[in-house]
Amino acid sequence: MQAAEPPRGGDVVAVEVHPVAPAASSQRSPGAQPPQGLSWFQRLRRGLAKTSTQLAQNIAGVFTKRKLDADTLQELEDLLIQADLGVQTSAGIAETLAKDRHDKEITTEEVRAVLAAEVERVLAPVAKPLLISRGEGVQVILVVGVNGTGKTTTIGKLAHSLIGQGSKVMIAAGDTFRAAAIDQLKIWGERTGAEVVARNVGADAAGLAFDALTRARERNCDVLLIDTAGRLQNKQALMDELEKVIRVLRKIDPAAPHHVLLVLDATTGQNALNQVEVFKEKAGVTGLIMTKLDGTARGGILVAISAKFGLPVYAIGVGEGVEDLSEFDAAEFARAIALG
Repeated sequence: MQAAEPPRGGDVVAVEVHPVAPAASSQRSPGAQPPQGLSWFQRLRRGLAKTSTQLAQNIAGVFTKRKLDADTLQELEDLLIQADLGVQTSAGIAETLAKDRHDKEITTEEVRAVLAAEVERVLAPVAKPLLISRGEGVQVILVVGVNGTGKTTTIGKLAHSLIGQGSKVMIAAGDTFRAAAIDQLKIWGERTGAEVVARNVGADAAGLAFDALTRARERNCDVLLIDTAGRLQNKQALMDELEKVIRVLRKIDPAAPHHVLLVLDATTGQNALNQVEVFKEKAGVTGLIMTKLDGTARGGILVAISAKFGLPVYAIGVGEGVEDLSEFDAAEFARAIALG
């Protein structure tokens, strides 16, 4: 087994995830059109329109011509919980309003302003950049999550961003159960210049991960991005495979994987909380990327997840295209979800 690459300074870089212009061959969902001339915040507002509109309508329904008494506060807290903001955050918003406004008339705009401030307060501590150490051997990033969340596209975007910042990147097509995932990563490899390690459909994922890390060390790569399967016969089989992949990686590097990124689909709502719980326990998740926030009226689930787990949120997506994923900004998200 080859020795680890000697340190080259041990610098730490933050992976800057920005929207990537779609390649001519990329696929979007039927009827979806890439936004033209919109800033990221405009895309975010448009993507979270379902969530913000429903919240605004519900808040307006509670506070029309009513004072802020115990009943309205309870009603507000209930509707925020129904919007998947979580019990802790919803109660915090109600408590904040009760401090200074109890038994006084209050406008929906004032309520939404408090909502925005409370959401930002919860999210600010988790809005962190993905930090990669360069010059300390291969940094292994294991990307996990159930099928359909956008793992493969996320890996392609990360490869694009890392290579753009000067890192040498290798990709391992570890979802050996899906030919489409393997083919998609090969396309990303051609597009970004990253070497892709792949095997035939049905190959052993742990063996592939072992070979990929060995090769990445031989090639003096800075980062190895590893895709993983998202659906096997049952949840236990999926977790067993992930644990095996991690065990095999640690035979080469006891510190690997250095990051375990969980990709979540916002449209799954409360089930996303369960996914974080399970993947955190079994795979040691270190950070989150949430996609498809445009497909649900319950984008507040990200707030509930952050309040409960406190895991870093590195990026969010408001569409199904590669240009719809960008770094997470707590203030922008809070404004978009609460103020529209």
